[in-house]
Amino acid sequence: MITDGHNHTKHFSVDAGQTIEELINEAKSKGFNRIGITEHYEIDYVDDGLNWMFDLKEYNRTFEEWRKKAGDFELLKGIEFGYQTHVAEEIDKVAVSIPLDVVLMSVHLFRGKDFYVDRECYQLPAKELHSEYINIMAEMCEKCNNFDVVAHYDYINRYAENKNDYMTYEECPKEFDRLFEVMIAKEKALEINTKSIQKHRAGGFTRCLPDAQILNRYKEMGGKLITFGSDSHFPGTFAVCFNEAVEYVKSLGFTESVYYKEHKPHFEAM
Repeated sequence: MITDGHNHTKHFSVDAGQTIEELINEAKSKGFNRIGITEHYEIDYVDDGLNWMFDLKEYNRTFEEWRKKAGDFELLKGIEFGYQTHVAEEIDKVAVSIPLDVVLMSVHLFRGKDFYVDRECYQLPAKELHSEYINIMAEMCEKCNNFDVVAHYDYINRYAENKNDYMTYEECPKEFDRLFEVMIAKEKALEINTKSIQKHRAGGFTRCLPDAQILNRYKEMGGKLITFGSDSHFPGTFAVCFNEAVEYVKSLGFTESVYYKEHKPHFEAM
């Protein structure tokens, strides 16, 4: 079973609603024997009344307790950072402050606003929105070093209001090439986020699976590191659209995915 490396619990991610026990039990019921826990950590987040940072030492202690209770079921200790230009240096420092298996890097804000709440950005033409967003992700990879995975590159598209909007390589090739060039040079993995597929399908979007040209270009440039994550936050959402996503990526010529343990990639045949 391919590892689901992107999940959250309510113990440390303020937007999650599931306990570690619920997450583990659901994973076991679906045949998984290993998962990654990647709790949200947002430095200097927009003021939304929530504290998006947590006590790292407490997380480290708690995680070891989770591991003991989980027994043979393997838990990978991770964190998901939200990138902003001015916090890049601090992210790199925090990322090495406790032992971790995997570090995810994400972009959850656009022009300083949380587009999950503030949908103003969707008034822009899709090409302009997507191009600017991928450039932010490329900058993220250029300025940060202590991470393993570029998470949900298509996150900006997840909440689009136009059901025909679809992120493609063709609309912003220079931006994707910039992103992939630095990712490949630094040996960072590209995440296929299956929650995006599920959200698009539930919303009635015309296209739901990742653009094949994006993944083909990543492979063409030398990209080999692919991870899968369901971005689960609530009971019933673990591994959504997982098998479908794995088979789709496999059909494009990828034969292995990776998960991270002590920041080292471990390969799994698809």
